[in-house]
Amino acid sequence: MAAPLAARAAAPAEPLTHPYRPRSRSPLRYWARSNPYETSLLRDGVRRYLQLPADQTVLILHAKVAQKSYGNEKRFFCPPPCVYLSGPGWKLKQEQIKARDLGEEGFQVCGYMGLDSMGSSLMETQKLSFEEQPDAKGFGCAKALYISDADKRKHFRLVLKLFFSNGQEIGTFHSKLIKVISKPSQKKQSLKNTDLCISSGSKVSLFNRLRSQTVSTRYLSVEGGAFIASARQWAAFTLHLADERCTWSEFPLREGYIRYGSVVQLVCTATGVTLPPLVSLHPCGCRARGAGCSVPLSDGYHPWDDAAAPQIIRKVMKQYAMLDVDEPISQLHKCAFQFQGSDSMYLCLSTEKVIQFQASPCPKEANRELLNDGSCWTIIGTETVEYTFSESLACIREPVSPVPLITALQLTGGGDVAMLEVQGEYFHPHLKVWFGDVEAETMYRSPKSLTCVVPDVSAFGSDWRWLRYPITVPLLLIRDDGLIYSSSFTFTYTPEQSFIPGQQVLSDVPQDSDKLLDSIHQEFTRTNFHLFMQS
Repeated sequence: MAAPLAARAAAPAEPLTHPYRPRSRSPLRYWARSNPYETSLLRDGVRRYLQLPADQTVLILHAKVAQKSYGNEKRFFCPPPCVYLSGPGWKLKQEQIKARDLGEEGFQVCGYMGLDSMGSSLMETQKLSFEEQPDAKGFGCAKALYISDADKRKHFRLVLKLFFSNGQEIGTFHSKLIKVISKPSQKKQSLKNTDLCISSGSKVSLFNRLRSQTVSTRYLSVEGGAFIASARQWAAFTLHLADERCTWSEFPLREGYIRYGSVVQLVCTATGVTLPPLVSLHPCGCRARGAGCSVPLSDGYHPWDDAAAPQIIRKVMKQYAMLDVDEPISQLHKCAFQFQGSDSMYLCLSTEKVIQFQASPCPKEANRELLNDGSCWTIIGTETVEYTFSESLACIREPVSPVPLITALQLTGGGDVAMLEVQGEYFHPHLKVWFGDVEAETMYRSPKSLTCVVPDVSAFGSDWRWLRYPITVPLLLIRDDGLIYSSSFTFTYTPEQSFIPGQQVLSDVPQDSDKLLDSIHQEFTRTNFHLFMQS
């Protein structure tokens, strides 16, 4: 067998045939496998789960950086951290609680969010109330979180604790690391400080504050397939760097850090709704006055109707767009988005609507254009962390945390054994790796590493030797009590479609040679199965 394609990188080719438990110097007790009776019951449950997954998902959205508060001021995190609850498993849990005569009130989900503790001090937390949205997702937002100057850390995490209103704990969930900054840098950014730069393909949020008032903050979002300016919810957008020499219909993406004057495109990560490619501009600072005009995006001139209509991101200073700035974009900078090919039309908000605004030229300096407040956006990088689990195999009373997260797979070994290293976070000794409905012998190595034996392809059916198409199975982690943690990773067994070089093919095969052919085909198929891993 050939080695698999690991996540994002190909592993070197190695021969792989019949895998079994390797001879190891480690004591055997480190290898975990359920007893046959438990495995049989659990396997039936896993099959039912794979046919109809009843997952519960906790999605945390937050900014990459947070501005520190000094003295008595409270600079609340902007955009505020948001939590989404989704998946059919929440409904299933509600039915279980109703069956125990606890009433519907016992199912209501509530939570608290705060900063991870600094030493022994108790950090301030905020209570979250979840409201159901039209798409059946639960939504909660922590609008009053901040970090004071007494906290000397350069990075921190957010901690989310979820409960049912009957007091039963659901679990504890962590955000990704957040970088602490004192204030947005006004100096020309250097690519040496990559922590604050924004690269192509990264996720960002855009918000606007009229007259710099916190209460007037509006976030660029998507609702009903259209762009809106929302005071409640914000959306994460993937910011792509485009090739400005090509038309919008072609729109080839490029790698690298985004600079002012670059041609970019914003794509909503949740809905896939996109603006036509834009040009990003920096708002600059003359005191000249000018009158602009606005046109709704729903009617009037549409720059993206043209053959080439990307957007350009411009630097903004004191309500002026700088047309000749090409420095790297930095976190919490003010910027503007100009529709390329238009007559100085910019992305703009008007109350809750997103419109086009026509900027006025600066009479004294040709490299500047006067904007209105609604055309000046603050840009900030965002992070997303998703936890998925399912209680469908058992009535779990213990918290689901820590919820393991798989980030990468690495295949090792060769000859008669194939070993898979599962890399990620929040692992513990009570987890086992499953390839679809087949349990693998698993060894816990550290909170960031599990090792397992790759099951033989014959474990997925007696007719495997006749297969001429790939077998793809999902990769799961299952806790000792039956709690399932799904992942975005799959494992694929792929039969080789070519003969072994130099192998002689018989043209005339006697009718009584079925057993011989069966044996040859079985060994040939086993020897020529590739293993692939993908996310």
